[in-house]
Amino acid sequence: CKVYVLKKAFHLFLSPSVEEPMSLEAEDDREEKSALVPSLFPFIPPTLYFSTAHEKVELLPVEQRRLLKWKISTVTPNVVKHTIVRSHFKVTKKSHDWLGCWGRHMKSPGFKALEEHQKLNHFPGTFQIGRKDRLWRNLSKMQVRFGKQEFSFFPRTFILPQDIKLLRKAWKDGGSKQKWIIKPPASARGIGIQVIHKWTQMPRKRPLLVQKYLHKPYLISGNKFDLRIYVYVTSYDPLRVYMFTDGLVRFASCKYSSSMKTLSNKFMHLTNYSVNKNNSEYQANSDDKACQGHKWALKALWQYLGSKGVNTTLIWEKIKDIVIKTIIASEPYVNSLLKMHVQTPYSCHELFGFDIMLDETLKPWILEVNISPSLHSNTALDLSIKGKMIRDLLNLAGFRIPQKEDVVPPCSSTSSSTSSLCLGNKERSKPDLSADEKVKRAFYLTQRYADQDFFSTVLDVLTPEDVRVLAETEDEMNRRGEFERVFPSPSSSRYLRFFECPRYLNILLDQWEQKYWSNRTKGRWLSLVRVAPLTDKLNELVNFPALLHSSCLSRVVVSHHHRSHHDDDDDDDDASEREVSSVSPGSSVTSSACASPQPSLTQSLLPQQLASLGTSGLLT
Repeated sequence: CKVYVLKKAFHLFLSPSVEEPMSLEAEDDREEKSALVPSLFPFIPPTLYFSTAHEKVELLPVEQRRLLKWKISTVTPNVVKHTIVRSHFKVTKKSHDWLGCWGRHMKSPGFKALEEHQKLNHFPGTFQIGRKDRLWRNLSKMQVRFGKQEFSFFPRTFILPQDIKLLRKAWKDGGSKQKWIIKPPASARGIGIQVIHKWTQMPRKRPLLVQKYLHKPYLISGNKFDLRIYVYVTSYDPLRVYMFTDGLVRFASCKYSSSMKTLSNKFMHLTNYSVNKNNSEYQANSDDKACQGHKWALKALWQYLGSKGVNTTLIWEKIKDIVIKTIIASEPYVNSLLKMHVQTPYSCHELFGFDIMLDETLKPWILEVNISPSLHSNTALDLSIKGKMIRDLLNLAGFRIPQKEDVVPPCSSTSSSTSSLCLGNKERSKPDLSADEKVKRAFYLTQRYADQDFFSTVLDVLTPEDVRVLAETEDEMNRRGEFERVFPSPSSSRYLRFFECPRYLNILLDQWEQKYWSNRTKGRWLSLVRVAPLTDKLNELVNFPALLHSSCLSRVVVSHHHRSHHDDDDDDDDASEREVSSVSPGSSVTSSACASPQPSLTQSLLPQQLASLGTSGLLT
């Protein structure tokens, strides 16, 4: 009886809306995946692996498995529950010993309670784009500052009651044939939305968002539709933004008409699934490759439009532009609150749902941003897209097994494999920058007329914190699955001017992308693999401050390290030797040597120090 009750409780916990049926035989045939994803770099702990239903994840040793706890919430979607259970997480309602939580947004001071080993699916302050009124205020400020040419992707918007006089004038100037859409500032699922054309239809006694109605949408088979784009931010400083390459296309369930007489028909003018599912004419679709029914996969839409001769790549690029600029609009608020309330950047990540509409010219317009996008999987189509997306998101998030003493009493003994798993997240807390690192950052942030040639020198000398961020960024890129990183990218430079405050780490990653985007292997191994092992003991072995400020360096040659790790396409680089700059003790420096550029950290090491690192095992 007890076993039955436990099984029943487990079933209720998962209570899937849709889940692929799988026999025991099919489960046995599933490919087994390692529970851990190794880093690309030495001495960086692995991350936990999350699978789809068609894979099974190996069991970790009992000592590590006990640490896999997930705090359940009333809003944790089933697709998340299924994914964490496949990676052997146990559910907890306790507030101190969990590693992950998928829950509601909370007030900013609440983030102070997060421990360094915990990860919550929100950043403080993202309501600055998640609330409709804040979104339009922030985008409007950006438009005033940078012009309509850069910020012309949202309709004219008024926030009542503050803008009532401006709206009244615009209404009068626009004439009687214009249409407006009114929305509550903090609602969802189409609640409270109306399309109106008379001033007398305007509600008077509650806060409202009033927008020019996009009355000429692009139609497919006569129906209006919008796009749900999944955007994932892993970090705000440096800013790292990803977009999932698939999504949902949601159709209105009545054919569109521009007639004023139809404005009250929500099944015609609203595309929300929560609205249209109530229409008796709504047609479901369970095939993620089919262009049928009132919900499609985004990739199916691209295929359909491509068959009509539409340049879908251009549309996607325009949507990326909207996403990047909108996230940047929230950046100063989020980073300010992160510094005030969050112990470590590791603790926050967030999935956004961007709603985009295409007009008759296929220009994308932003409708709203959801900070808790629906992950309900009511059909096989939903599950196919959202299941893969959540699997890739959790892998991209980089969950790590913490040090045991952070969550449980320390164990008396550990094996070598156990200790390597428990290196934990201490190194991910807010960095305690050295004086020299602060000098470098200030140097690159205070140049008034800096150009690309100047900024490219940021890679010449890499500090330990530079190395940590670059390694973390490359590891993320390696785990991205079907996500596409849109910021930073090889073309990120054009977006740096939109930041209210310049950020050193954004400059660093931008230059890194420009230099190594076409050959990531070269960037990872030539510039990082020899630096990453050095960072822990760098201050013990190298007089880094003197080297950082010294541009007067003589040259030596040391053998190229770990050549066997390079791909064949790197054979055009020096195969056996690399020039390494150094200062020999007591050596004199000529004026010609002073003119040479500053080297990287590993290029700054003395031969004796390199030898010391080699004998200590750090370079083997």
